[in-house]
Amino acid sequence: MDFIHPILIKPFQDMVEAPDFLLQVLWEGIVSGVLYALIALGFVLIFKSSRIFNFAQGIMVVFAALTLVGLHQKGVPAWLALPLTLGVMFLLAVGIERIVLRPLVNQPDIILFMATIGITLFLIGLGETIFGGENKRMITEELGIPTGSYIFEPFGGLVMIEQRDITAVVGAVVLVACLLLFLNKSKMGRAIRALGDDHQAALSVGISLSTIWVLVWFIAGMIALATGIVWGARAGVSFALEVIALKALPVLMLGGLESVSGAIIGGLMIGILEKLFEIYWGQPLLGGNTESWFAYMLALVVLLFRPQGLFGERIIERV
Repeated sequence: MDFIHPILIKPFQDMVEAPDFLLQVLWEGIVSGVLYALIALGFVLIFKSSRIFNFAQGIMVVFAALTLVGLHQKGVPAWLALPLTLGVMFLLAVGIERIVLRPLVNQPDIILFMATIGITLFLIGLGETIFGGENKRMITEELGIPTGSYIFEPFGGLVMIEQRDITAVVGAVVLVACLLLFLNKSKMGRAIRALGDDHQAALSVGISLSTIWVLVWFIAGMIALATGIVWGARAGVSFALEVIALKALPVLMLGGLESVSGAIIGGLMIGILEKLFEIYWGQPLLGGNTESWFAYMLALVVLLFRPQGLFGERIIERV
């Protein structure tokens, strides 16, 4: 007990003794969680409307960010490069629907999943051919994203918050609010929800499958661009961002593949918990670098007790 006691208690003592540092860690976790949630939303939207697990969402984040930076490097001003990048993501959505998805209608789910892996490999090759593989700087200043920081002194200590992180969180909240408003209030949003609820019934009342697929893949591309801008501002723009984007997988396992609210809450949970574990348990006890695997272990534990995730619907099949 003398060995176990300090391991369990000391991190909590550190939190109480240095609440300012705890606030710093919590803020960093919230920022990471917001970005994880954004990526997971792209997966959820496509899965709800088409039952396709889009493995390409991670590379779409990279490709969107590379397109934005690449256009600016070609001399296109940032204010024009941003809508042009959105246009590229729309053309990508149309191309995926026409060339990949439409010929595979009514094929088994595994075929559609393998198709998204093919899309991933294609975008990697296309991106490397056009933009190269080296790390690039995100054009944060040109896009009007502030790069300074605010310093607060709560509890007699110091907490530093980057202005770009505040912009990221506020922008993510606005984006999610607009998305929820679109899904719940607009005609096309209701059509997307109808496809998710009952695929055959939605088709029988005249909902266009091809139109919905283009729309959700374009929305996923918009989310990918927003995520790529923020992650690129923090870590540069390179194909390494695809690995970060895969952190959305445990978010989906935690929140459920069909739940928008699950993606948001799951992302925040993983972002905050992995930061707390890394700082207070991982570094002192395990030498650090626990952020690379903590989210997957947490999702595994949840799946042992709730295979559908915390917010997913339990599927009951009669046999």
